[in-house]
Amino acid sequence: MERTGIRKAALSLAVAGAFAGGVSQAHAAAFALIEQNASGMGNAFSGAAAAAEDASTIYYNPAGMSLLPGGMQVSAGLALINLSAKFSDSGSTQSGTPLAPSSQAPLGGTGGNAGGLSAVPNFYFATDLAKDLKIGVGISVPFGLKTEYDPDWMGRFQAIKSDIATFNVNPSIAYKLNEDASLGFGLSYQQFDAELTNAVNFAAATYAATGGNVPATDAVAAAGREGTSSVKGSDNALGYNFGAMFKVAPDTRMGVSYRSSIKYHVTGTVVFSGVPVATLTGIDPALAAAFSDGNVKLDIEPPASASVAVQHKLDPKWTLLGDVTWTGWSKIKELRIVRDNGTTLGVTPENFKNTWRIGAGATYRHDDAWSIKMGVAYDQTPVNDTDRTARLPDNDRIWLSVGGQYRLSKDGTLDFGYAHLFIKDAPINQPANGGNPLLSGQLTGTYKGSVDIFGAQFAYRF
Repeated sequence: MERTGIRKAALSLAVAGAFAGGVSQAHAAAFALIEQNASGMGNAFSGAAAAAEDASTIYYNPAGMSLLPGGMQVSAGLALINLSAKFSDSGSTQSGTPLAPSSQAPLGGTGGNAGGLSAVPNFYFATDLAKDLKIGVGISVPFGLKTEYDPDWMGRFQAIKSDIATFNVNPSIAYKLNEDASLGFGLSYQQFDAELTNAVNFAAATYAATGGNVPATDAVAAAGREGTSSVKGSDNALGYNFGAMFKVAPDTRMGVSYRSSIKYHVTGTVVFSGVPVATLTGIDPALAAAFSDGNVKLDIEPPASASVAVQHKLDPKWTLLGDVTWTGWSKIKELRIVRDNGTTLGVTPENFKNTWRIGAGATYRHDDAWSIKMGVAYDQTPVNDTDRTARLPDNDRIWLSVGGQYRLSKDGTLDFGYAHLFIKDAPINQPANGGNPLLSGQLTGTYKGSVDIFGAQFAYRF
């Protein structure tokens, strides 16, 4: 590889590698979060765009506000998400080269459980504005989760920590056209924050950038072979959502909804720790520039989604729900990191594909106080086997859910639910997608993952 290519690869590892892929094995496809209430969790969120049980319909289909009882309603909930993501090695190799033993970093372990427990809150408010006209606002977390590997694991040059969070404020309006149809529209203000880290093999990067200069590599290794890069960035942007509700039969309701993509122009900083003095003092000027702190930016566009949902009242006891949801992940072809002077630091291929989610659920009304919910769903991943990264070792998953609702009074309800997600084993073979194993090593193996979700929600009508 030419020296220019080597330098770019080094930067890709140090900076672009820190951003690559976002969070690891989020429970909805890629890094999306579908858990925006607890009233739908027991049904695996099947038919969410047609359910309209409470004010949380603002997120799934704002037209559903028109079906809520008159007056004001508030809903507050919390989802506890326990992610398990464990890597099993099957032939990974260490970074560096035998031609310069001082450039070789210890292979390390398998990283432990990269998952953990996260809390996803939500809050909604809806009220009458005029006859057949309602307004409301929702506060939610549509994307995010946190994953973190052991700092000395074998994939540390690709990923250690990924902490991504969004904050969504969604004012909405709904209008009831007649007894059989209503429309809804909302705006979304979203804040995006990220902190992402990975290790850097400075000795291997020096060897590569100086064309195999072993004395230079030894000088760097003597001062400290490894360090870390840390990227922090944020942005805020606007999007929208809209939907419609139709009564297609006396006991059957259909909901259609759309939520737009949102374009983020993330700006932040990259900070390197542990950079050897030999690197900074100019063994190679380009290498010194590569590992200098500075401003970085990244354009990323989380996807649009569209859903068609149905709710059918089978009899006084049973209600059936179902939906098909499309998500347009294919816009994310790569993640390109640049410094503020416009210089490209690195490109990580992603080549996401569009996905489908199919869900079915049922609710059994035991009596006036208690209802029991159940559901199943199949959720595709946008990640392909070739471009899967340590930051997003995602794969298809199956949902199994159960839950219930207890009516505290004529105005108050308590919902709760539990879901277990069976995630298909995810093979990984990186940096086979164009990276440089001299700098990062070769991460080869399989991820085993699962998710347990607990949710609770209180809704009250004034």
